[in-house]
Amino acid sequence: MQRRTFLYTTALGALAGVAGIPALSNTPRQDYLVINAGIGGNNTVDLLKRIDKDCLAHSPALTVLMIGTNDMNSMKYVPLEQFGANLSTIIEKIQAKNSRVLLMTICPFIEQFLLTRHKREHYGEEGPSGRRLAVNDTIRELAAKHNTSLLDLGALFDKAGKVGTGKDSLIQNPENSGRTDGVHPTVEGYRFIGLAVRDFIVYNGLPQQRIVCFGDSITAGDGGTEKNSYPAVLKRLLAGA
Repeated sequence: MQRRTFLYTTALGALAGVAGIPALSNTPRQDYLVINAGIGGNNTVDLLKRIDKDCLAHSPALTVLMIGTNDMNSMKYVPLEQFGANLSTIIEKIQAKNSRVLLMTICPFIEQFLLTRHKREHYGEEGPSGRRLAVNDTIRELAAKHNTSLLDLGALFDKAGKVGTGKDSLIQNPENSGRTDGVHPTVEGYRFIGLAVRDFIVYNGLPQQRIVCFGDSITAGDGGTEKNSYPAVLKRLLAGA
């Protein structure tokens, strides 16, 4: 299986397309089944504990995997070497069940708000941005090692340039959500992810049925808003948008 790496060359054009996603039925055709297997607060340790029940038991044809945001933060910190080992095991377990794997790099954050939740000194000399860079480099390396597909979602967000303190930010801030969040996407941010995943799947000929989206709150949908999560957007798009 040939690894395919994907990055939109016109991210702002894709962003414009996000706003035009129509409201579709919540009960798409069964042949476009998408399962949201995200749980808020999870890191790679948590995914390993529940991979059999929440991912492999569904016999996915495609597993969309994004994890690492919590591994890099103080509450559930996992050192980079261990993060890589854990993610490698997760990939191997999924591939052993004959599921294709689509890895995604982690999203950017708004540092000033991130640091209201985590102490700066926790990040060492590299700081939050350096730690995110190291996590995403590890994800890219493992995509190459295990010959998976790779959607460089973090780079796509960076290219779109809609991450900051303004109301149009794709990441939550006081202007667009009334929250000093700085980590979770807005509704438009989740739509942006869903569209990116859908386009990657179609462009690269990946399975469009029996898809499991496995990860943390960026997958689950922040605050229990599963209907606005990227798997929900993906499901609606594959159902006929």
